[in-house]
Amino acid sequence: MVRKLAGLVATLLATSFVIFAASYAAPGDPVTFLAGGKENLTPEYLAAIRAQYHLDDPFLVQYGRWLGDAVTGDLGRSTQYHDQVSDLMAARLPSTLALVAYASVLFVVFGIALGVLAAVRGGRTDSAVVAGTTFATSVPAFVTATVLISLFGVQLGWFPVMGGGSLWHLTLPAVTLALGALAIISRVTRQSMIEQRELDHVSVARAGGLSERLIVVRHVFRGALGPIVTMCGLVTAGMLAGTVTVETAFGLNGIGSLLVNAINTHDFPVTQAVLLLMVAAYIAVTTAVELLHPLIDPRVRSRA
Repeated sequence: MVRKLAGLVATLLATSFVIFAASYAAPGDPVTFLAGGKENLTPEYLAAIRAQYHLDDPFLVQYGRWLGDAVTGDLGRSTQYHDQVSDLMAARLPSTLALVAYASVLFVVFGIALGVLAAVRGGRTDSAVVAGTTFATSVPAFVTATVLISLFGVQLGWFPVMGGGSLWHLTLPAVTLALGALAIISRVTRQSMIEQRELDHVSVARAGGLSERLIVVRHVFRGALGPIVTMCGLVTAGMLAGTVTVETAFGLNGIGSLLVNAINTHDFPVTQAVLLLMVAAYIAVTTAVELLHPLIDPRVRSRA
């Protein structure tokens, strides 16, 4: 636990350094963006902005000040919205979390179901699932969003195409976000179950007269559960970054669209805070999955 915690802190520190350095090295004078695009700025006004934001300090001094403020919860003030970054993120985070949760339920349920179906049935069913998931992973999210909006939103009128506010509004965005993840989970489930079916204890259970259904549930699927849960956690952790495209396509006011707007308007405090949040969430979820894995699969605990 101590090693894991130290590694997590070190990763967060390295990531925060890279994020701040990327913003520091971005093209253009930050004073111009902080001034709000005003023209005919006097040297005195520019000097006041530099002094206010400590832009003349060395890079490491600026990074240390930003990191210290971030640790205490002060993420700065948005240059675009003229509001505290923490308040902006707090207002938009529930929408993004609801979208990720909805999409996670979809890809876990349907991804595992398709993987089990392909592994158990085999033959044409297996080929159809593999072909379908291969196609799903090859389609970009913005293409999927365009097709779903055009078909189910505009032509059929079944779902709203813009904005959030309810589970019904989030259905098409959640399907778009979950489609690629569903393909990954179905493949992992299928491969893990195929490997488990070839193990000796499964052959012994089959020779002992157990029904195929009990063999699949008690021995095959249970043995394959470790890799499946691990991959579900990894995919869920990466979904926060995937919301950038989906929220922009469907007009959702979430963290992803906030990041896009911040990048387009050179709102560096918001950009830094959102990127740091995404990385921290990914690290936290993957660490939790790593700690949970030995509880799900006793073989991992015995090897440790």
